[in-house]
Amino acid sequence: MPTPHPYDALTPDLILDALEGAGIRGDGRLLALGSYENRVYQVWREDEGPPVVVKFYRPRRWSDEAIGEEHAFALELAEHEVPVVAPLVIDGRTLHEHAGFRFAVYPRRGGRSPELDRPDVLAWIGRFLGRLHVVGGAARFAERPTLDIASFGDEPRTFVLDGGFVPADILDAYTAISAQALDAVRRAFDRAGAAGGPRPLRLHGDCHAGNILWTDDGPHFVDLDDARMGPAVQDLWMLLSGDAGTQAGQLARVLEGYEQFRDFDRRELPLIEPLRTLRLIHYSGWIARRFDDPAFPAAFPWFGTQRYWQDRILELREQVALMDEPPLAV
Repeated sequence: MPTPHPYDALTPDLILDALEGAGIRGDGRLLALGSYENRVYQVWREDEGPPVVVKFYRPRRWSDEAIGEEHAFALELAEHEVPVVAPLVIDGRTLHEHAGFRFAVYPRRGGRSPELDRPDVLAWIGRFLGRLHVVGGAARFAERPTLDIASFGDEPRTFVLDGGFVPADILDAYTAISAQALDAVRRAFDRAGAAGGPRPLRLHGDCHAGNILWTDDGPHFVDLDDARMGPAVQDLWMLLSGDAGTQAGQLARVLEGYEQFRDFDRRELPLIEPLRTLRLIHYSGWIARRFDDPAFPAAFPWFGTQRYWQDRILELREQVALMDEPPLAV
């Protein structure tokens, strides 16, 4: 018999009871929203108030203190009129608990995906990120982690290799190329450190198009769940795609907006491909570590197949080559 997962107990009745305990009575209608790391639902209210979004945190991932820092950062950004979706303060608290689950309640904020092929959109997002980083640079996280090679590269690689997720006949190839890639990442970070940068600041941490919602009033960010300390460029590079020339043009537009509010240290540019490499290795480790959650085999049925790991080997070979290329010239 399969081992029960903690989320198995998160039934509709429990969700509604949790919200009612926080002073919000649902009318029974729930809509599961796209989230694998946590469980997130839109809930319609029994009164005339607008629907809310409730986020149930994955058990044992973050401490209460680390979640508190996420919420405090979101509220600080909102106080400075940076458009993020911050948790609702209910009875003086943003983090609530019910039946062993910790949760937060957010206002519902709609929007569409940003059109990242438009220069004006990139500049607008750049202005937003510049303002976000001004606030992020004003203090440090004490409980939330720093983006580093150990947690984003070494640890997920070891978990994948020790867990038997890579097919035996290509295990040696993945072991070798992932080690080679991380060596290249270390050299890049060492060079950046020797050059006097980067200076870590509080980041959104997972700044991809899926976490940006666009309205006629411009962008707003959702999901600060991965907020951490790190270099500013971490919040910029995921907006870029295409060949080097195309990415350089996109980054120029982002920085056009960004530097209206905050200077960007060009010494961080050589970290773009190393950070991309860390994300690729971390992503496989993230899936592997969550594979006991029934949502993950259903969402990633190809994980563990020969084709998946062959593609990862090719991907990392490309990254090793890219990390030997000159950084983007902006």
